[in-house]
Amino acid sequence: FVDQAESGRTSRRPVFQEMIGLARQRSRPFDAILVWKLSRFARNREDSIIYKSLLRRHGIQVISINEPIDESPTGRMMEGIIEVLDEFYSANLAQDVTRGMREAASRGFWVSARTPYGYRRAKVRDGERLRATLEPDPDTRWVVNRIFAMARSGMGTKEIAKSLNSEGIPSAKGKLWGRGRVHAILVDELYTGTLIWGVHGKYHKAAQLEPVRVEGAFPALVDRNTFDQVQRNLRSRAPKVLPPRRAGSPYLLSGLLRCGGCGGAMFGHAAKSGRFQYYVCATAYRSGRDTCRMKAIPKSTIESQVLDAIRKVILQKEHIEELVHLTNQELEQSLSHLRDRLTTLNHQLEDVDLRLGRLYDALETEALSLSELAPRIRELQQKRELTQRIHSEITDALTAEGSGLVNRKAILAYLTDFDGVLAHGTVSDVQLLLRSFVQTVEKGNSQVTIRYTLPLPPEKIPLDARTVLDFDSYGGACGVRTRDLRLERAAS
Repeated sequence: FVDQAESGRTSRRPVFQEMIGLARQRSRPFDAILVWKLSRFARNREDSIIYKSLLRRHGIQVISINEPIDESPTGRMMEGIIEVLDEFYSANLAQDVTRGMREAASRGFWVSARTPYGYRRAKVRDGERLRATLEPDPDTRWVVNRIFAMARSGMGTKEIAKSLNSEGIPSAKGKLWGRGRVHAILVDELYTGTLIWGVHGKYHKAAQLEPVRVEGAFPALVDRNTFDQVQRNLRSRAPKVLPPRRAGSPYLLSGLLRCGGCGGAMFGHAAKSGRFQYYVCATAYRSGRDTCRMKAIPKSTIESQVLDAIRKVILQKEHIEELVHLTNQELEQSLSHLRDRLTTLNHQLEDVDLRLGRLYDALETEALSLSELAPRIRELQQKRELTQRIHSEITDALTAEGSGLVNRKAILAYLTDFDGVLAHGTVSDVQLLLRSFVQTVEKGNSQVTIRYTLPLPPEKIPLDARTVLDFDSYGGACGVRTRDLRLERAAS
């Protein structure tokens, strides 16, 4: 597993999370993780403790090639000291690098890794070293000028995106234009030739430093009057939105509804001063109907259809009992796998004890010398300690999972109030209830598919499903069986 250009200071590394996800599977493909140094596993002490504990529960070791550490209390202490030093070195180095970048930015040099659309990098000599600056890109600068001209004439971001897409003009990454990409260009003061750096950096906030601002650092692509006029136009077109604390979303399926055409999210959208409410595809809304042909869906139609299906099909006693049975079946299979693994470990312990007994006999009878037997005895003792530790963890897991079997009566009792909440609860109550077991609702052209899992009381949700770590639980939400419900002849 290779983290290309990813910092060890965070656990939000895609390949790292892929490795952790595989480690948590029942049939894991490895028993140890080798790292060149512990700093390559994590440079954050908290991440290191959490993820190593998680891996140990699954019988997986993290082994440093250059920092051999044993499993003794002294070894654990040395490991902690190394991790603290790595974290300090990383934080101190980041601060020094940021300070140097701030100095370079204050002199008008371009220090960001991203090259803004409409510009290209150019190298200039600064004493004995070359530094980066920006100059207009002849291939794309005209697109920026065109975007600002359309915005100044009164066109909105969606109309500008549709116009660029219809002419086959690609965005910076070769993709279609959308509202967000157009808006990001229109509000970026960089295009007036002004360099602004240090707005979002943690170092600047901690040191309470003002952002670096250098007027005329680069050739401007638009004049200041045009930029200011565009900002006024954008403010006049901006919708009046209430802060989230003052008004919750009236759309029950927000965050759950997906477009069956492009796979994107569908979100609530009001028309005619709020008299009509719909769910619209985010892709079509941002980039125009040419990118996705999914039509807007009336809010009342799709919500009543989904709620009816949940009440009349998903939450029916017979259906829930079947799902409980299937869930417990899978949990029993998991327990059976753990019992088999425990039996194998018992045999391995017996074998190691038998071999150690023979070596001790050979030592007592002086058939072999201590210098000859010591390496083999040490190797077998280490194997025995590792096997015993895994044996203990699997025993704990058996106890935990054995108590985690779903109780049919408890589930049915938990569901008694569901129908009342769905029929008469507040919007917030219904939203919370749906999110407790509905994973996605996918709207296709002729059907709606609800993907859901068994509704479990909060105390029955397995620990791994409640953890703050940012990886998925095995087998879907709550670690239990997931199921699809398809509703045919869905209204368009």
